[in-house]
This record gives sequence, structure tokens and C-alpha cells, in this order.
Amino acid sequence: MAGPGFAELLDAVDQLPEGDQRTLVEIVQRRLAEAGRARIIREAEEARLAYLGGEIQGKTASEIMDATEP
Repeated sequence: MAGPGFAELLDAVDQLPEGDQRTLVEIVQRRLAEAGRARIIREAEEARLAYLGGEIQGKTASEIMDATEP
């Protein structure tokens, strides 16, 4: 069963009192921040495992900077 579409959600938000709209924005921002933190943790763990598995090698900051220069 599909949920409401984006436009329907916006219309529903428009029907909320201003205070509830602000609370909703705060909740969505908090959830986005949490999802971002979870993504960073997941990517860091994947990188750590790739390093431990020998898939990637460590480099110094100078080596990285030299590789990115045009």
C-alpha cells in the first residue's frame, strides 16, 4: 500500500497550526542529522574493514595532496 504523495504531505502540513509545523520541522531535522551520523559511522566502518582487509593502503597527508594537485 503506497503512502501519500509529496504534494499531499505538504497540503497536510499546511493544515497544521504554526507551532505544530515548527515542531515537525525540528523532528525532521533531527532525523536527518541522525541518519547522517549513521551513514558516516557505516562508511567509516566499511573503510576500516577495507583497510584491515588490505583492499586499501594508508597514505600520508602529503601523498594525498600530491595526488590531488592538477
